[in-house]
Amino acid sequence: MPNYRRAWHPGGTYFFTVNLIERTGNDLLIRHITELRISVRAVKARYPFTIHAWVVLPDHLHCVIELPQGDSDFATRWRLIKDTFSKSIPLTETRSPVRLRRGERGIWQRRYWEHLIRDEQDFVAHMDYVHINPLKHGLVERVAEWPYSTFHRLVEAGVYPHDSAGGDLNNLEYDD
Repeated sequence: MPNYRRAWHPGGTYFFTVNLIERTGNDLLIRHITELRISVRAVKARYPFTIHAWVVLPDHLHCVIELPQGDSDFATRWRLIKDTFSKSIPLTETRSPVRLRRGERGIWQRRYWEHLIRDEQDFVAHMDYVHINPLKHGLVERVAEWPYSTFHRLVEAGVYPHDSAGGDLNNLEYDD
């Protein structure tokens, strides 16, 4: 098994991509958006973190979150969010023999992409990437049209103009 190296930085700010196992033609996350929101809220109440940006697409999500000072345990948070969400929706997915043996659902990919935000420019680029993602995937013609995003909250706070399409995404090393 590969030795994955995670960037454990207490109090760090991270960009994440979390995918469903079955991505093709799967709208599970937006179909069960209420259950996902409840799951995130429940975990956030037990294991606090600050949400800077979040977007939910039909088959994956992106976010930029900040952990409390002295805390680097994003893995527990993701395990609990995935687990809580999985237990809150009906069992309809096909599961592999391995997942059946382990008593696991067949919803989420086991791994996720994490990136430790390095500086203000990196932060801004990833914030823009999160919010422009529905446009990038052809789900909307304007960022403001996608309802499952913190973009609207940030427009109200004056961070983004309502007609924003995001910044220059060419300086990111990641593409989903």
